[in-house]
Amino acid sequence: MELEIYKTNGQKSSKKVSLNDEIFGIEPNDHAIWLDIRQIMANRRQGTHSSKERNAVKGSTRKIKRQKGTGSARFGDIKNPLFRGGGRIFGPQPRDYGFKLNKKVKKLARRSALAYKAKDQELIILEDFSFEQPKTKQFTEMLGQFDLNDKKILLVLPESNDNIILSARNLQKAKVVKADDLNTYDILNANKLLLIESSVKEIEKILA
Repeated sequence: MELEIYKTNGQKSSKKVSLNDEIFGIEPNDHAIWLDIRQIMANRRQGTHSSKERNAVKGSTRKIKRQKGTGSARFGDIKNPLFRGGGRIFGPQPRDYGFKLNKKVKKLARRSALAYKAKDQELIILEDFSFEQPKTKQFTEMLGQFDLNDKKILLVLPESNDNIILSARNLQKAKVVKADDLNTYDILNANKLLLIESSVKEIEKILA
């Protein structure tokens, strides 16, 4: 699969890039995508929810009334879950929601997500570029050349570039990541995927 390489001013350059069909041209595996995104979202959960059960509630342990002869149900202390202010029965406790997923499945999921983007023509290859200093206006003008200011975009860099990252940081719908930090959720969550020319080789090296 060959794609045109664009300049930051929105014009086509004279170059083209050949994408690896084993990554960008495979038949997407929806189940692998579902598993990977489920793990990503599970790992983002804090799991700090907590409630006090009977043994953690502060209160007297004195027996409220005698066991027999009252004509009503027996009661123990004031921490009984049936009373207001008592402990909670089987309440939520802190836990880790993360789970293990095989590396091969995660790679397949990322390849499938990239294949969807290539298939739906939501992939743009940009020439290697950099900013002399962090300028959000400059980054916005670049997106405007592709009519992407109102769309969610994901820009993939081959390596960390502080000037580009800081230029996009204030934009709510723009996200910049390195090739080795690319994940399935970010790929599919973006309306357009912008790949720097040199980041294509990095992605192919990681997912080969």
